[in-house]
Amino acid sequence: MADAIRVLIVDDHQVVRRGLRTFLEVQDDIEVVGEAADGAAGVASAQELRPDVILMDVKMPGTDGVEALRQLSEHGNPARVLIVTSFTERRTVVPALRAGAAGYVHKDIDPSALAGAIRSVHAGHVLLQPEVAGALLAQESGGGRPGALTDREREVLALIARGRANREIARALVLSEKTVKTHVSNILMKLDLADRTQAALWAVRHGISD
Repeated sequence: MADAIRVLIVDDHQVVRRGLRTFLEVQDDIEVVGEAADGAAGVASAQELRPDVILMDVKMPGTDGVEALRQLSEHGNPARVLIVTSFTERRTVVPALRAGAAGYVHKDIDPSALAGAIRSVHAGHVLLQPEVAGALLAQESGGGRPGALTDREREVLALIARGRANREIARALVLSEKTVKTHVSNILMKLDLADRTQAALWAVRHGISD
């Protein structure tokens, strides 16, 4: 288990935590390193245990998932946070993604798909279930036009839409990671978008991900 993905479970329902732990502990490449019952305890545990991935509910008493995400960012914690929740409305999804969530899935996700989601966000991808992506696509965002982008920026944007991390984009386009980061910044600026998730959704809306 030396190379296993270290996972912290943060959910206020003990039965949910127990169920997630029971399933994940049979995965050869995933190790559950701890549990927490609310956002504040989750942040403290993340600082102590340094997990690779955190499974986080959104609606919790006290410190909720969005606030916990903000605190993790303030602490510079490198864990990738996968939101696992019953709430997929836009008003819940958008704040969590803007606070730094790497993915957002519904609690009724198939167990094997959840394991895949953990592996995906750990690899640096942004992951949204179809109904979550649909909720975000319903929100108009970004005022730019496809024509504002250079050919290279369109290539980078297409790869962002496919969930590729900067390192993977650099390898695919034979560029340095620094150059890719510059292209990503330019794309967000030109299209008036806040983050990579919005960029990916914008690409889908405008057919650039094809």
